[in-house]
Amino acid sequence: MSARRKAAAVAVGIVPLALTVPAATPASAHGTMGGPVSRVSQCYAEGPESPKSGACKAAVAAGGTQALYDWNGIRIGDANGQHRALIPDGKLCSAGNEEFKGLDLARADWPATSVSSGSYTFKYRVTAPHKGTFKVYLTKAGYDPSQPLAWDDLDLAHPVATATDPVASGGFYTFSGRLPDRSGKQLLYAIWQRSDSPEAFYSCSDVTFGGGGAGSSGGTGSSSSPAPTASAPSEKQIEDGADKSTVEHHGHGDGDASTSAEPTTAASTASAAAAGTDTAGTDAAGTDAGNQPETDGSSQNLAETGGDSATSYIAIGGATALALGAAALFASVRRRAMSGGRHSR
Repeated sequence: MSARRKAAAVAVGIVPLALTVPAATPASAHGTMGGPVSRVSQCYAEGPESPKSGACKAAVAAGGTQALYDWNGIRIGDANGQHRALIPDGKLCSAGNEEFKGLDLARADWPATSVSSGSYTFKYRVTAPHKGTFKVYLTKAGYDPSQPLAWDDLDLAHPVATATDPVASGGFYTFSGRLPDRSGKQLLYAIWQRSDSPEAFYSCSDVTFGGGGAGSSGGTGSSSSPAPTASAPSEKQIEDGADKSTVEHHGHGDGDASTSAEPTTAASTASAAAAGTDTAGTDAAGTDAGNQPETDGSSQNLAETGGDSATSYIAIGGATALALGAAALFASVRRRAMSGGRHSR
């Protein structure tokens, strides 16, 4: 092969490689509250195809089984702390995602975890760890589970737990909080806002203060006996259902083979690719700003996996340098080849 053709081959090989570099984006994080057990975890534990409780049967009837196989994917890719502006009243548990609408059903018989006032250790089930801030909110006294959950039902001014960058271990983020005095059926609403991406995750966990199981009074879906106690899915259940999940992890797990989920689809769900999109705005409900979730900024740079908003710019710069280097190499070899040809005449 002549020197000119060798140079061309090098350039042709390098340029496509350079052009593919900017496509790299931060990986998506995934998870849901594991203690107290979230609604989606509870229904998954019962079995997506044959749930046992009336609430989970109704959730499947409303939204299908796929939502339960995608239990760790209740998210908004470009949330950027604007949770209340993006999620309408009545759709908090689904975060406004149609796939998870069954979790928004207003029922008094959702399986619940028994809790009491005082210190509490929260466990958040994670399948792709990233840096970020967790905030957990409790419903106000007088909460009626038979009515659609609204932002005003939550005591947003006083989160019961806040944790920034906890360390994932054994498939869980574990952090402490404190539950105030309450009685009867209540709900804990967890928001995990990533700091390396605008993406945020959401979950609803039903709890009962002062007794086991949920109350049976009034409302749609209520029954004549207490609702069952909530229970989390086993590792085997999670593993057995992984091949039916459509949640994409971009190849990133939590490093624990027993708790990591493998990617099951080639198509991303457009999560961290939205990094850098500014969706900040005023409260859509126009209510008292003092009782809204605090905005967790996305200014921190390096996540445990993935990159920050500058990643794409660095990649573009690297790709440009590679392309320019290839062109220069081609031109240099071509000049030498032409020069050698003239001298040989």
